[in-house]
Amino acid sequence: MSPSAALESPIFRIYATIAILLLAAGGAAIQILKRTSKLNLEPAWNSYRGWLIMVPLVFGVIFLGREATIVFFTLLAIFGAKEFARATGLYRDWTMMGVVYASIIACGVVSLMPDYGLYMVLPVYAISAILAVPILRNQSKGQLQILALAILVFIYIGWMFGHVAFLTNTDHPYAYLLYLLFAVELNDVAAFICGRLFGRHPLRTNISPKKTWEGSLGAVGFSLLLPWILYFSLPDFTPFERLLAGLIVGVGGQFGDLAISVVKRDVEVKDMGALLVGHGGILDRIDSLIFAGPLFFHMSRYFHGL
Repeated sequence: MSPSAALESPIFRIYATIAILLLAAGGAAIQILKRTSKLNLEPAWNSYRGWLIMVPLVFGVIFLGREATIVFFTLLAIFGAKEFARATGLYRDWTMMGVVYASIIACGVVSLMPDYGLYMVLPVYAISAILAVPILRNQSKGQLQILALAILVFIYIGWMFGHVAFLTNTDHPYAYLLYLLFAVELNDVAAFICGRLFGRHPLRTNISPKKTWEGSLGAVGFSLLLPWILYFSLPDFTPFERLLAGLIVGVGGQFGDLAISVVKRDVEVKDMGALLVGHGGILDRIDSLIFAGPLFFHMSRYFHGL
């Protein structure tokens, strides 16, 4: 991955073209609705402005190359961990957070090397370091919750999400990474649209009351079609592998979203942050990737290697 490789890659150019067309169509749709309806379009406009920032940023980073992409996703993991820690109270323990940050940075460094075997065993070293903190400071009272949160933050946000960055080390980095990013975001859009149009039965009332079974099933159905719609991105995948890729995004993406919703409901916050206009925080935007990323990575590696 490099600027020259991106310019020469038909897959990168196709996805960049699709992104431009989708942004243009979205902006045009909002303007048409603004002139022809009395709907409150402020939330839609705020969300669109967020996409106008995020899409060029992501494509710009991927254009710069493998190293820039890994650093970028590692920084997303660090800021996501910070949001999680602030919401759950873990952020007050600076020593523990220092160990968590160092462990997430280690994920990025190992991805840069790259060393797949070491990446797989990183949780052993990270969890050992986390467990060593209360021992070294000779404390036991109230440490169990801190330890559990620190381990969860590293495994879930640092290591699992870090698989997305490790996709840059595969033989088809543009194809796999851009497919995953597009498919996960389109899965979220499909769930929202199907839920609005057909939603009648709540999916999980105590976790995310606005989500419905109709929206969820509609998103899964759309995600199952995407590997065929985006055929150029997965040319070596068999029909069975395409089916798995669709299920991973359709089901895994929604589980990632709901998992973060469990945390938000428990700590009673609407969004994990306010960094992204119309989108909440970093975690609110990458939550679907946290499940889908490692599942897609290992499925691809199993059938096609790195």
